Amino acid sequence: MRTLPMQWRSFGVLSLVILCAAGMVYYHLGLFVPRVMEVRAAEGFGNGYSFGADFYPIWLTSHESRLHYSDPYNPELTRQIQIGLFGRTVDARIFGAPPDYWTFAYPAFVDILFSPLALLPFSVVRIGFAAILATVTAVSVVLWLRAINLRSGSVTFVPVMVLLTLSSYSVLEGIFALQLGLLVGFLLAAALAALVGNRLFLSGGLLALTLIKPQTMLLVAAYLFLWSFDQWRTRWRLVAGFLSVSALLGISSLLVWPHWIPEWIHAISGYRQHSTPPLARYLLGNQIGSRLGPILIVAFLVSAIMLAVRMRHASPASTGFALTVSLLLAITAIALLPGQAVYDHVVLLPGIIFIALSWRSFAASSQVFRVVLGVAALALFWQWMFAPVVIAMQPILAPQPFASALITLPIRTAASIPFGVFALLGLMMRKEIQKQAAGGGNN
Repeated sequence: MRTLPMQWRSFGVLSLVILCAAGMVYYHLGLFVPRVMEVRAAEGFGNGYSFGADFYPIWLTSHESRLHYSDPYNPELTRQIQIGLFGRTVDARIFGAPPDYWTFAYPAFVDILFSPLALLPFSVVRIGFAAILATVTAVSVVLWLRAINLRSGSVTFVPVMVLLTLSSYSVLEGIFALQLGLLVGFLLAAALAALVGNRLFLSGGLLALTLIKPQTMLLVAAYLFLWSFDQWRTRWRLVAGFLSVSALLGISSLLVWPHWIPEWIHAISGYRQHSTPPLARYLLGNQIGSRLGPILIVAFLVSAIMLAVRMRHASPASTGFALTVSLLLAITAIALLPGQAVYDHVVLLPGIIFIALSWRSFAASSQVFRVVLGVAALALFWQWMFAPVVIAMQPILAPQPFASALITLPIRTAASIPFGVFALLGLMMRKEIQKQAAGGGNN
């Protein structure tokens, strides 16, 4: 009888989360995506793929490579990619960017990894791959729990986290676009979980696979290398695993495309020149961001380096290690990833899980932490709170006011979430460092 109220409370929380998740999914697929597709059509983007648009260049170049051994960076393939995405080649006067902006911008070994999918038509691939991305994203919740080495006392924590993760705006965008960022998030979680389980060679090999989006893993990889070098005799296997798998990927792709490395560098240089800048610069606008943004980005990166150096002795099972990895990924989302790439915010997942499981011990002794926690929680849960509002108001509003004013209401706080997570983790790390200083150790 004593457990009955707790069971009912857990059931009520889970039921509420299911309703919120369903509302967010309906909002995204039933209202937001159709509106975006209307805008794309009006701007000349609407005659190609939208569902699966980010994976289409990979599928097409893999398909053509299997049939004709084509170079994935070939201008002819770039033209075919644009026709598949937009129904026409890119005109810089209309699209606002040069034609080589919409091209294959991944390392060439990505085509080798996904070459089996090139045997299937894209209409089949995009449905199956969407299911795969949803599955690995759900599994990554469990893996991050192992990686940060925390336990939840509630049996509903994992299903609640999975439902909220899969129904979040960032993950819904990633699944709809078939973004490899979700796969990279899973691989990072698997690599860190293997590290905590002392399977260092496997951890390094999984980390090497995240090179499919190197900007996402750069800071964490640098920290793990520094961590390995600190105790090389016992940790060298992580570096060995990374170098073995990355060498296998690089050499195999060089055997097929001998000139892919300079071609890839050229592709990403053109892409970065015309893509949205990182959040630290993007949110400041063009005028202020162009001046102050680079300074802020450098400051974030310097703080990341200082943090990695200080925490290089941390045990993988320690709070300091989990906080370091989570903070570095939050800095990645702010200072390295494009500002519009909300699907890459899946790298914030370990930090959000860490905060969700340990906020009470930090909030009890800090008024500042409680205030920041409240603001960050509002920014995060805003999407689930206002998706039902938009759904309910749709029938009573004229189409134009609804489309222009309310359709984006649930996602207005998406860009602020990384800053909230970073601020909370930073306060937690400060307290952890003070605790270590008082105890005289880093573990």
